Amino acid sequence: MSVPKRLAALATGLLLGLTGCTSFSETDGAAAPAAASATPTPEQVDAIAWTDCDSEIQQLIAGQPGAERDLSFECGRTDVPVTYDDPDGPTLQLFMIRVVMAGQTDREGSLLVNPGGPGGSGVDAVVGLALTLPVEVLQRFDLVGFDPRGVGLSSPVECVDAELKDRSAASEPQPTTPEQLDDAFALTREVADACADEYGEGLGAFSTVATARDMDRLRQALGDEQLSYLGYSYGTTLGSTYAELFPENVRALVLDGAVDPDATEQESAEGQARAFEAAFDAFAANCTGLLAGCPIGADPRGFVTSLLAQARTAPIPSSEAGETRQATAGHVFTAVLAALYDTSSWPQLAQALASAQAGDSAGVFTLADSYNGRFPDGTYSNITDANLAINCADTDEEYTEAQVRALVADWSVRYPLFGAGSASSLYTCSVWDAPRTPLPERDAQGSAPIVVVGTEGDPATPYPGAVDMAEDLDAGVLLTWQGNGHTAYPKTPCVTAAVDAYLTDLTVPADGLVCPAA
Repeated sequence: MSVPKRLAALATGLLLGLTGCTSFSETDGAAAPAAASATPTPEQVDAIAWTDCDSEIQQLIAGQPGAERDLSFECGRTDVPVTYDDPDGPTLQLFMIRVVMAGQTDREGSLLVNPGGPGGSGVDAVVGLALTLPVEVLQRFDLVGFDPRGVGLSSPVECVDAELKDRSAASEPQPTTPEQLDDAFALTREVADACADEYGEGLGAFSTVATARDMDRLRQALGDEQLSYLGYSYGTTLGSTYAELFPENVRALVLDGAVDPDATEQESAEGQARAFEAAFDAFAANCTGLLAGCPIGADPRGFVTSLLAQARTAPIPSSEAGETRQATAGHVFTAVLAALYDTSSWPQLAQALASAQAGDSAGVFTLADSYNGRFPDGTYSNITDANLAINCADTDEEYTEAQVRALVADWSVRYPLFGAGSASSLYTCSVWDAPRTPLPERDAQGSAPIVVVGTEGDPATPYPGAVDMAEDLDAGVLLTWQGNGHTAYPKTPCVTAAVDAYLTDLTVPADGLVCPAA
């Protein structure tokens, strides 16, 4: 989903002025995450310490579409247990932003947001959503975005340094030869070892199950009897986990871009490879159909394949002032991957690729760095660290090097652009040395209706995942958009109207409602 960039820089500055929050480390005493336990009583839940941060955020959003809205911003922080096995033990600090529109009527309470990832910042996302969500929703809800444990400004996981992230970003994106796969496996082990050395078993504290428990404490601290929630992508995993653990506390959950709850890691990786291939074909058809002509010619797939080969043998310099990096195949590939998430980025991608072939990789770096969380000064957000920690805490599946090599050989033929990278990614958690808390099966028996939104042309969370999520949830309701790109709300009027009515008035859309791409 699209939110204003560089909000993390603002939030970091705010945090430095508000609190001495530090990264979580092994010394905080984390143990393996807890199994299911009872909902905390209000006496057990820490209050949220709110601070006015309106002027700082107003300065940041000034001039952006939606900034004319009469909005006020508060920044907050609260503590949660490192492990729910020891609720009175060591704590982690969560950071959040609350947005209130002036003139609210018939207020329902708070609408909690998670933008996905895992590792995406809810603090960043909620400011962007405050500028873009329908006014009808903001008139009924305080909008609350929080960085989940380990993410952004909430006791962030930080164990992969900038040099290692730079090497990872530049590495071969389609490893197919034995030597390329050896290098990929070695880089994966280097990252895993760095995080194990920094945190040890404490890495197990960053599971989705633990974050879902944090969300219920936030619900109570916000004063809401039940939870209203908007979750995108990985946020659908978090939201459905919450509904499984606390079904009686669900008021309304919108799960947009559902991650398939039934798929194995291998099935998910192959599904993404297939879906990104289809998304690239949609991008190519759109580009070649332009009246002004496609900047990358009549064969976009052939163009990208040729550009990747060019960048492998002669990395491409950038015209950006002060930029010393040269774009490798890894950067070019990541630029393509990033732009396929949103159709609005397709023209930018075509121009960036054309410029790169002509010898200027500035546009490629813009897309790739945004995807990787790299800032202009060469530092990074912690989205990569958090993504690894959360994904690996959530699964006990492991794949051997031999299994990965066999899948690479198969998928690189069936999915020429995205197969090898998807297959090699399966090795990531196989060498992750930390306790695991696999995701529970999720039917959320006893929950209020939950709306699951799926986009037929979604490359990151393929549409079958939304179908499975809606079927698995006892009270799941499927809403389909026949469009392209990752997630649907509030991109299209049909989906927007259905979701708005559900959030504000609990009017549940007809199960199976299909919204046309137009």
